[in-house]
Amino acid sequence: MGKIEGIPAPAVRRLSLYLRHLEQNEVRRRAKVSSRELSEAVGVTDAQVRKDLAYFGQLGHPGIGYRIDELVGRIRQALGTDQIQKVVLVGAGNLGRALMSYRGFRNKNFELVAVFDNDPEKIGAPARGLACDRILPLDRLGGVVKAHQVKLGIIAVPAAAAQGVADRLADARIGGILNFAPLILQPQPRVTVATVDLAVQLEQLSFQVIVAGAAAGAPKGRRRVRAPRGSNADDVDAGGPPASNGVQQ
Repeated sequence: MGKIEGIPAPAVRRLSLYLRHLEQNEVRRRAKVSSRELSEAVGVTDAQVRKDLAYFGQLGHPGIGYRIDELVGRIRQALGTDQIQKVVLVGAGNLGRALMSYRGFRNKNFELVAVFDNDPEKIGAPARGLACDRILPLDRLGGVVKAHQVKLGIIAVPAAAAQGVADRLADARIGGILNFAPLILQPQPRVTVATVDLAVQLEQLSFQVIVAGAAAGAPKGRRRVRAPRGSNADDVDAGGPPASNGVQQ
Protein backbone atom coordinates (compact mmCIF):
# COMPACT_ATOMS: atom_id res chain seq x y z
CA MET A 1 0.00 0.00 0.00
CA GLY A 2 1.02 3.65 -0.43
CA LYS A 3 2.63 3.00 -3.84
CA ILE A 4 1.22 3.17 -7.35
CA GLU A 5 3.10 0.97 -9.79
CA GLY A 6 6.17 1.19 -7.56
CA ILE A 7 6.01 4.99 -7.14
CA PRO A 8 5.50 6.19 -3.52
CA ALA A 9 2.24 8.08 -2.96
CA PRO A 10 3.95 11.39 -2.00
CA ALA A 11 5.90 11.29 -5.28
CA VAL A 12 2.68 10.62 -7.20
CA ARG A 13 1.13 13.74 -5.64
CA ARG A 14 4.16 15.79 -6.70
CA LEU A 15 3.83 14.57 -10.28
CA SER A 16 0.75 16.72 -10.79
CA LEU A 17 2.65 19.77 -9.52
CA TYR A 18 5.57 19.06 -11.85
CA LEU A 19 3.11 18.61 -14.71
CA ARG A 20 1.45 21.99 -14.11
CA HIS A 21 4.80 23.74 -14.28
CA LEU A 22 5.88 21.80 -17.36
CA GLU A 23 2.62 22.56 -19.17
CA GLN A 24 3.03 26.26 -18.45
CA ASN A 25 6.46 26.09 -20.03
CA GLU A 26 5.08 24.21 -23.03
CA VAL A 27 2.75 27.14 -23.64
CA ARG A 28 5.80 29.41 -23.61
CA ARG A 29 7.41 27.06 -26.18
CA ARG A 30 10.31 26.15 -23.93
CA ALA A 31 12.08 22.90 -24.80
CA LYS A 32 13.90 22.01 -21.57
CA VAL A 33 13.78 22.46 -17.82
CA SER A 34 16.24 21.79 -14.98
CA SER A 35 15.65 19.91 -11.74
CA ARG A 36 16.54 23.14 -9.89
CA GLU A 37 13.74 25.01 -11.65
CA LEU A 38 11.23 22.27 -10.90
CA SER A 39 12.34 22.16 -7.27
CA GLU A 40 11.82 25.90 -6.86
CA ALA A 41 8.39 25.70 -8.50
CA VAL A 42 7.17 22.85 -6.30
CA GLY A 43 9.00 23.65 -3.07
CA VAL A 44 11.22 20.58 -2.70
CA THR A 45 14.93 20.00 -3.17
CA ASP A 46 16.36 19.41 -6.62
CA ALA A 47 17.61 16.06 -5.31
CA GLN A 48 14.00 15.13 -4.52
CA VAL A 49 12.95 16.10 -8.04
CA ARG A 50 15.63 13.88 -9.55
CA LYS A 51 14.61 11.01 -7.28
CA ASP A 52 10.92 11.37 -8.22
CA LEU A 53 11.62 11.50 -11.94
CA ALA A 54 14.07 8.58 -11.76
CA TYR A 55 11.05 6.27 -11.45
CA PHE A 56 10.54 6.84 -15.18
CA GLY A 57 14.07 5.86 -16.11
CA GLN A 58 16.99 8.00 -17.22
CA LEU A 59 15.19 11.05 -18.62
CA GLY A 60 17.71 13.76 -17.73
CA HIS A 61 20.36 14.83 -20.23
CA PRO A 62 23.74 16.02 -18.86
CA GLY A 63 24.24 19.72 -19.42
CA ILE A 64 20.71 20.07 -20.80
CA GLY A 65 18.25 19.00 -18.11
CA TYR A 66 14.91 17.42 -18.97
CA ARG A 67 13.15 17.64 -22.29
CA ILE A 68 9.75 19.11 -21.48
CA ASP A 69 7.77 17.23 -24.14
CA GLU A 70 9.27 13.90 -23.10
CA LEU A 71 8.66 14.51 -19.41
CA VAL A 72 5.10 15.71 -19.94
CA GLY A 73 4.32 12.58 -21.92
CA ARG A 74 5.75 10.23 -19.29
CA ILE A 75 3.97 11.95 -16.39
CA ARG A 76 0.61 12.00 -18.20
CA GLN A 77 1.04 8.32 -18.95
CA ALA A 78 1.73 7.58 -15.27
CA LEU A 79 -1.31 9.60 -14.15
CA GLY A 80 -3.53 8.01 -16.79
CA THR A 81 -4.32 11.33 -18.46
CA ASP A 82 -2.64 10.55 -21.75
CA GLN A 83 -6.12 9.34 -22.76
CA ILE A 84 -9.67 10.46 -22.01
CA GLN A 85 -10.89 9.58 -18.51
CA LYS A 86 -14.69 9.58 -18.24
CA VAL A 87 -16.36 11.02 -15.14
CA VAL A 88 -19.87 11.15 -13.68
CA LEU A 89 -21.14 13.79 -11.27
CA VAL A 90 -23.78 13.26 -8.59
CA GLY A 91 -25.40 16.47 -7.37
CA ALA A 92 -26.84 19.24 -9.55
CA GLY A 93 -27.06 21.98 -6.94
CA ASN A 94 -25.00 25.17 -6.96
CA LEU A 95 -21.66 23.38 -6.69
CA GLY A 96 -22.69 20.71 -9.16
CA ARG A 97 -23.70 23.28 -11.74
CA ALA A 98 -20.41 25.10 -11.30
CA LEU A 99 -18.58 21.82 -11.92
CA MET A 100 -20.74 21.14 -14.98
CA SER A 101 -19.60 24.42 -16.54
CA TYR A 102 -15.92 23.99 -15.65
CA ARG A 103 -13.95 23.73 -18.89
CA GLY A 104 -10.73 22.65 -17.21
CA PHE A 105 -11.87 19.02 -17.15
CA ARG A 106 -11.62 18.69 -20.90
CA ASN A 107 -8.28 20.50 -20.99
CA LYS A 108 -6.86 17.80 -18.69
CA ASN A 109 -8.44 14.88 -20.59
CA PHE A 110 -11.37 14.37 -18.21
CA GLU A 111 -14.78 14.05 -19.87
CA LEU A 112 -17.87 14.64 -17.74
CA VAL A 113 -20.41 12.35 -19.39
CA ALA A 114 -23.42 12.56 -17.07
CA VAL A 115 -24.91 14.36 -14.06
CA PHE A 116 -27.34 12.75 -11.62
CA ASP A 117 -29.71 14.05 -8.96
CA ASN A 118 -32.71 12.81 -6.98
CA ASP A 119 -34.60 16.14 -7.02
CA PRO A 120 -37.58 15.91 -9.41
CA GLU A 121 -37.23 19.63 -10.15
CA LYS A 122 -33.66 19.13 -11.39
CA ILE A 123 -34.09 15.83 -13.23
CA GLY A 124 -34.54 16.44 -16.95
CA ALA A 125 -32.95 19.89 -16.90
CA PRO A 126 -30.43 20.54 -19.72
CA ALA A 127 -26.85 19.38 -19.21
CA ARG A 128 -25.32 20.85 -22.35
CA GLY A 129 -22.04 19.52 -23.68
CA LEU A 130 -22.36 16.14 -21.96
CA ALA A 131 -22.89 12.73 -23.53
CA CYS A 132 -26.13 12.56 -21.50
CA ASP A 133 -27.56 15.99 -22.26
CA ARG A 134 -30.12 16.00 -19.45
CA ILE A 135 -29.72 15.66 -15.70
CA LEU A 136 -30.58 12.05 -14.94
CA PRO A 137 -32.26 10.32 -11.97
CA LEU A 138 -29.87 8.54 -9.66
CA ASP A 139 -31.37 5.14 -10.43
CA ARG A 140 -29.80 5.32 -13.91
CA LEU A 141 -26.28 5.62 -12.48
CA GLY A 142 -25.26 1.99 -12.89
CA GLY A 143 -26.41 1.76 -16.50
CA VAL A 144 -24.62 4.93 -17.56
CA VAL A 145 -21.38 3.94 -15.80
CA LYS A 146 -21.43 0.57 -17.55
CA ALA A 147 -22.36 1.97 -20.96
CA HIS A 148 -19.64 4.63 -20.95
CA GLN A 149 -17.06 2.56 -19.02
CA VAL A 150 -16.73 5.28 -16.38
CA LYS A 151 -14.10 4.83 -13.66
CA LEU A 152 -14.30 8.17 -11.82
CA GLY A 153 -17.12 9.86 -9.92
CA ILE A 154 -17.63 13.24 -8.25
CA ILE A 155 -19.87 13.75 -5.22
CA ALA A 156 -21.39 17.23 -4.84
CA VAL A 157 -24.29 16.56 -2.48
CA PRO A 158 -25.02 17.56 1.15
CA ALA A 159 -23.12 15.65 3.82
CA ALA A 160 -26.21 13.70 4.91
CA ALA A 161 -26.53 12.13 1.45
CA ALA A 162 -22.83 11.67 0.65
CA GLN A 163 -22.26 8.19 2.11
CA GLY A 164 -25.29 6.77 0.32
CA VAL A 165 -24.08 8.23 -2.96
CA ALA A 166 -20.58 6.84 -2.37
CA ASP A 167 -22.08 3.39 -1.77
CA ARG A 168 -24.00 3.59 -5.05
CA LEU A 169 -20.89 4.69 -6.94
CA ALA A 170 -18.98 1.76 -5.46
CA ASP A 171 -21.79 -0.64 -6.41
CA ALA A 172 -21.58 0.73 -9.98
CA ARG A 173 -17.87 -0.25 -10.06
CA ILE A 174 -16.52 3.28 -9.88
CA GLY A 175 -12.82 3.09 -8.94
CA GLY A 176 -12.16 6.65 -7.76
CA ILE A 177 -14.32 9.26 -6.02
CA LEU A 178 -13.69 12.99 -5.68
CA ASN A 179 -15.79 14.01 -2.69
CA PHE A 180 -16.82 17.63 -2.15
CA ALA A 181 -19.18 16.83 0.72
CA PRO A 182 -17.92 17.88 4.20
CA LEU A 183 -17.85 14.28 5.41
CA ILE A 184 -15.22 11.57 5.84
CA LEU A 185 -16.56 8.71 3.75
CA GLN A 186 -16.39 5.14 4.97
CA PRO A 187 -13.84 3.18 2.92
CA GLN A 188 -15.08 0.92 0.16
CA PRO A 189 -13.18 -2.08 -1.27
CA ARG A 190 -11.27 -1.18 -4.44
CA VAL A 191 -12.38 2.47 -4.32
CA THR A 192 -9.96 5.38 -3.83
CA VAL A 193 -11.43 8.54 -2.30
CA ALA A 194 -10.07 12.09 -2.39
CA THR A 195 -11.99 14.64 -0.31
CA VAL A 196 -11.98 18.38 -0.99
CA ASP A 197 -13.29 20.12 2.15
CA LEU A 198 -13.10 23.88 1.65
CA ALA A 199 -13.63 24.61 5.35
CA VAL A 200 -10.66 22.40 6.25
CA GLN A 201 -8.49 24.21 3.71
CA LEU A 202 -9.52 27.58 5.16
CA GLU A 203 -8.75 26.32 8.68
CA GLN A 204 -5.27 25.29 7.57
CA LEU A 205 -4.76 28.62 5.83
CA SER A 206 -5.95 30.47 8.93
CA PHE A 207 -3.42 28.56 11.04
CA GLN A 208 -0.59 29.46 8.69
CA VAL A 209 -1.57 33.14 8.82
CA ILE A 210 -1.48 32.98 12.64
CA VAL A 211 1.92 31.28 12.53
CA ALA A 212 3.25 33.96 10.20
CA GLY A 213 1.92 36.70 12.47
CA ALA A 214 3.47 35.09 15.54
CA ALA A 215 6.82 34.83 13.79
CA ALA A 216 6.73 38.45 12.68
CA GLY A 217 5.88 39.73 16.16
CA ALA A 218 8.10 37.49 18.30
CA PRO A 219 10.33 39.48 20.70
CA LYS A 220 14.09 39.16 20.26
CA GLY A 221 15.74 36.60 22.51
CA ARG A 222 12.68 34.36 22.74
CA ARG A 223 13.10 30.72 21.80
CA ARG A 224 11.72 29.94 18.36
CA VAL A 225 10.65 26.69 16.76
CA ARG A 226 10.14 25.73 13.16
CA ALA A 227 6.67 26.14 11.73
CA PRO A 228 5.02 23.09 10.14
CA ARG A 229 6.13 22.23 6.61
CA GLY A 230 4.03 24.11 4.10
CA SER A 231 3.69 27.20 6.25
CA ASN A 232 4.85 30.55 4.91
CA ALA A 233 6.48 31.24 8.26
CA ASP A 234 9.94 29.92 9.07
CA ASP A 235 9.37 29.65 12.80
CA VAL A 236 7.04 30.58 15.63
CA ASP A 237 7.50 31.80 19.19
CA ALA A 238 7.80 28.95 21.67
CA GLY A 239 8.61 30.90 24.81
CA GLY A 240 5.26 30.41 26.56
CA PRO A 241 3.26 27.32 27.52
CA PRO A 242 1.79 25.29 24.66
CA ALA A 243 -1.69 26.27 23.61
CA SER A 244 -4.49 23.80 24.28
CA ASN A 245 -5.79 21.89 21.30
CA GLY A 246 -9.04 20.99 23.01
CA VAL A 247 -8.00 17.38 23.65
CA GLN A 248 -7.95 16.05 27.19
CA GLN A 249 -4.52 14.74 28.21
